[in-house]
Amino acid sequence: MASPPIVEPGKGSGVGNAIYGVLRAIPTGLLWFIVLIWSIPTLGLAVNSFRGRDDQRGSGWWTVFSDEGGSTLDNYETVLTASSTNSILESLANSFAIAIPATIIPIAIAAFAAYAFAWIEFPGRQWLFIATVSLLAVPLQVALIPLLQLYSGGAHLSLPLMEKTVTLIPNFDLAGTGTAVWLTHTGFGLPFAIFLLHNYISGLPKDVFESARIDGADHFTIFWRIVLPLSVPVLAAFAIFQFLWTWNDFLIANTMIGANRDAQPTTIAIANLAGDYGRNEHLLSAGAFVQAFFPLVVFFSLQRYFVRGLLAGSVKG
Repeated sequence: MASPPIVEPGKGSGVGNAIYGVLRAIPTGLLWFIVLIWSIPTLGLAVNSFRGRDDQRGSGWWTVFSDEGGSTLDNYETVLTASSTNSILESLANSFAIAIPATIIPIAIAAFAAYAFAWIEFPGRQWLFIATVSLLAVPLQVALIPLLQLYSGGAHLSLPLMEKTVTLIPNFDLAGTGTAVWLTHTGFGLPFAIFLLHNYISGLPKDVFESARIDGADHFTIFWRIVLPLSVPVLAAFAIFQFLWTWNDFLIANTMIGANRDAQPTTIAIANLAGDYGRNEHLLSAGAFVQAFFPLVVFFSLQRYFVRGLLAGSVKG
């Protein structure tokens, strides 16, 4: 089986070559300066997570480097042991129950769809692909309440002339559950996943597919044995995007789960840590770093594929 051509930096064309040229023109020292400036708010948040409420209210985070500031682990201890609302450890399990299926399912569906759009001829393929990608323009905010009504009551069509009501979608009673959250994330993540994967898969060498067909391989074999192994960078890039989006989401989770504390993810649990009138707002910085630990693990585990996946389909040999 032939392997895809290796594109050397500066020898491509299009968007990838333009990005490479811009990056070559920027001095390394300037890039590190931008990274430093961009990291200052995160550094301040990290320092404040080890400071008490009085210290946070009385002085800036930079005073921790002088005699005026102090450090403590009380914030983390309180965050990890708080039980007045859904505990942070329980909410972490809920976040995993939402983020994992909301990441894996769109990748699985989008990979099949992207291969079909790229390499399988069928009537209306181009128009269907355009319609799918156009869903990226639909703001999720306008669909949350209709989706919540669908999850809580199903979909029904009234036929006055026949004096009957037809049930299109039964009531699955999903309102207030984590299932409603990851289903919503899956639906809104699919258009971008299909678009990203299609750009990459359509750029794979045609000779590889022709050789596989000559050897008698069907579409599923080509997809499983050739396309998936070659698409690891773009799959990893989308997995990072999707996992970070679902893990850090507050709006969809708050809308779909509501007051059901047993299903609340960390974003809602941390927001509740502040208490009434923000009396415990000093705990938010520690809670934020507890919640951010797992996305950082995912990102650094897959970061070697990240840039390659972002440029998927933009550079061709």
